[in-house]
Amino acid sequence: MKQLGDIAGVFAFLSLLTVGGGMAAFPELKTLTVDVHHWVTFPELLHFYSLGQLAPGPNMMMVASIGTVVAGLPGAAVALVAFFLPTGLLTWGVGRLWTHMQTWRWRPAIQTGLGSVSVGLVLAGAIIMARGAVVDALHAAIAAVVFLLLLKTTINPAYPIVASGVVGVLAYWLDGIG
Repeated sequence: MKQLGDIAGVFAFLSLLTVGGGMAAFPELKTLTVDVHHWVTFPELLHFYSLGQLAPGPNMMMVASIGTVVAGLPGAAVALVAFFLPTGLLTWGVGRLWTHMQTWRWRPAIQTGLGSVSVGLVLAGAIIMARGAVVDALHAAIAAVVFLLLLKTTINPAYPIVASGVVGVLAYWLDGIG
């Protein structure tokens, strides 16, 4: 039962850090799930996050995977509710307030500031993820190619994710042969 409470506390807290999307919470997600609670390893967390990017729906549905590792199906349910409910309620409340304050003179400045905060949080998450995922020249090349593809084209992100997985499997297979 304590594990379910810990899962609820961790994911409710992380929920409130997702300004700009789930990647914004990734640094703290790594700290809490890998370093503090030791629920998963960093490579496992990266795998769960990657699968969340590939799967349809919100990418942070991957929190269910961590909940499952910790406490089975009840852990998955608690992680999902704890992660999505606080942010959902907060967004609903702030959205109503924001609409009410449509003519407030400080509103544009707050919007601009929150945009900058979101970019910084997402960038911090990307840097922490890169430290664990880009471990050699092949992975650096894959990251660079995917980054450039997504930056310069309108390609669906699922295609480079799947292609990167295929390249990784082939490299692993070829390394095993050699």
